[in-house]
Amino acid sequence: MATMTHGEASPDLFGQVPDRASVYEVSPRDGLQNEDAMIPLDGKRRLIAALVEAGLTRIEITSFVSPKWVPQLSDAEELARSIKPPPGVSFSALCPNARGLERALAVGLEEIAVFLSSSEAHNKANINKTIADTLSVFEEIVPPAREAGLRVRAYLSTVWGCPYEGDVDPKVALRISQQLLALGCYQVSLGDTIGVGNPRQTREIVRLFQGEMPSSSFALHLHDTRGTALANALVGLELGVRDFDASVGGVGGCPYAPGAAGNLATEDLVYLLHGMGVQTGIDLDKLILAGNVAEQVIGHPLPGKVHKAGPFRLRKARG
Repeated sequence: MATMTHGEASPDLFGQVPDRASVYEVSPRDGLQNEDAMIPLDGKRRLIAALVEAGLTRIEITSFVSPKWVPQLSDAEELARSIKPPPGVSFSALCPNARGLERALAVGLEEIAVFLSSSEAHNKANINKTIADTLSVFEEIVPPAREAGLRVRAYLSTVWGCPYEGDVDPKVALRISQQLLALGCYQVSLGDTIGVGNPRQTREIVRLFQGEMPSSSFALHLHDTRGTALANALVGLELGVRDFDASVGGVGGCPYAPGAAGNLATEDLVYLLHGMGVQTGIDLDKLILAGNVAEQVIGHPLPGKVHKAGPFRLRKARG
């Protein structure tokens, strides 16, 4: 039996990771909507421009919800009209209803997103509807959007756990995801909304979904509330998941864990991916600068680590 020398890694330690992964940036929407202070329009434009400069090609820039519910994004139309994606870059926005779709079409967006929860209690608390009623509303959004030539993505929250119900049966999340795909969504982003997931649970969820649909049909939206987001991302990566949501600087807290980190920081995820030889098309140095821009725009430190510590590069010893 062969023995391993000190410092030699097992070739099977992390499985067969993909050679490339895609990062879906959510900070301008999912991040900024959680801020107490109103972010000026110019600040939002600066942040989005920095993200584009870093090489991010899928960016959710705003949400067409009622300003009464999310005042931080009340400038959705003005923002979408004032900043257009360069070739190869896609901007999207959240649309909760048919009125939201009308607003997205009016400003010329090519992609929208819809959202619901996999637990009834959270769905009612979040959007005041049952899951069944929400899916009925989506019938008024997704097919018309597809007919108009828009791509539609879906967010499914509380897949790993619900703040009201506790554990959530992943088979329920799978059934809802299948309904969303059948409706015309090209991808479902599975959310660990309150950051309670662990690697074993993530493995079970990913394998369950892979048994019923291609890995390209779903993404992982992992929160770092309890410090497990990167560990869960690594599990998804080694199982062949190629799509991950993230928010530069980790902007976007969890409302059910005051003071805790929320979204997985984009630069932390990209640092991990690049270090493992997984290409993203993102310039890490420029992404770190984007994290700094996010802090300037928002006006307080953000929980992401790599934009503070910087990348690590080996230096040749002087001899």
